[in-house]
Amino acid sequence: MSFRNSFAAARAFALVFCLALSGFLGASGPASALTATATVRDANSIQLGDVTYRLDGVDAPELDQVCIDDHADPWTCGIEARDQLAKLINKRSVRCDDVGPEKSFGKRHRAICTAEGDKTSLNEQLVKLGYAIAREPIKANVKPGAAEAKTASAGIWKGCFVAPQEFRTGRKDGALLGAACRPDRDKEIRAVLFPEDLTMPPSCGIKGKLAVRARVTGNIGIYHLRGCPSYPATTRPDRWFCSEDDAQAAGFRKAYNCRRPK
Repeated sequence: MSFRNSFAAARAFALVFCLALSGFLGASGPASALTATATVRDANSIQLGDVTYRLDGVDAPELDQVCIDDHADPWTCGIEARDQLAKLINKRSVRCDDVGPEKSFGKRHRAICTAEGDKTSLNEQLVKLGYAIAREPIKANVKPGAAEAKTASAGIWKGCFVAPQEFRTGRKDGALLGAACRPDRDKEIRAVLFPEDLTMPPSCGIKGKLAVRARVTGNIGIYHLRGCPSYPATTRPDRWFCSEDDAQAAGFRKAYNCRRPK
């Protein structure tokens, strides 16, 4: 066999090997869709097995977020939004189609999720009910539902609130949203939406504190676990989290003096 023919044969073999290898890696990589029993972490997040997805195109109130209702009373809109998502699922299996990584929330991916037997995604349903606002989607078509909810003053739109992103980052001067917002009560409304003593949601005892020094590690704040020396000293947390995973996904790092209690 000539050198030219030997080289051509070797190159062909290498090409076939690379194609076979890429096929194997693709088959063994993470699935693009997953169907399983769902655990609702909050109105933004659904856990299937050990995978947690953020709903694409959706930004819902956080569990510790406070809104004002149409009677000018404070209400735990984040807990209500989570409960509404759980009602939509109603203990059915959920299919989540992965649409890409979520850059702002750790290792989580965005997904379009649909409960068994439904034709409309949970993303669209939650926004249409008014328990989430639209954020820039990768694939989910939620903007028509968001516009409908705002016009109908549905869900959180019936009262007054700040966008979840602004609550997460502690931006107290952000735009007030909702039908019950009153410009002549701006200061009083913001005091309710950003209380000095934020109420801890049930079973969510991890304290989060926004901190400039956390930016050194690419975070926005620091979280403190029960049993940490810094826990009792953190008397007015800016956030409450239900798990370390939730805290890390929100951009908080563990306090350096923290060790998991034995």
